[in-house]
Amino acid sequence: MAYATAMDALGDATRREIMERLRGGPRPVGELAAGLPVSRPAVSQHLRVLKEAGLVTERKDGTRRIYGVEPKAIADLRAYFDSFWEQALAGFRAAAESEGRTT
Repeated sequence: MAYATAMDALGDATRREIMERLRGGPRPVGELAAGLPVSRPAVSQHLRVLKEAGLVTERKDGTRRIYGVEPKAIADLRAYFDSFWEQALAGFRAAAESEGRTT
């Protein structure tokens, strides 16, 4: 159920925007905070939530902390959403096969 924690973390618009910014590659907090409608300390708090949810990684670079996307967490989310698609396709196939037998 790791996906549930990740989805909860992504329920916040600021955290989704941070994730969007991280799509371009790892970034320090200051760079992530630039242009966001919240303070730099608030961005740090949002990053903490994303990190606890397993969505971002953190590494030290001197006095800075660099954040990046955690690929495994994204893969887990994708697998979760893909399961809905697979279920829908299986239902469609069953309905099509059933219809083919009745005609």
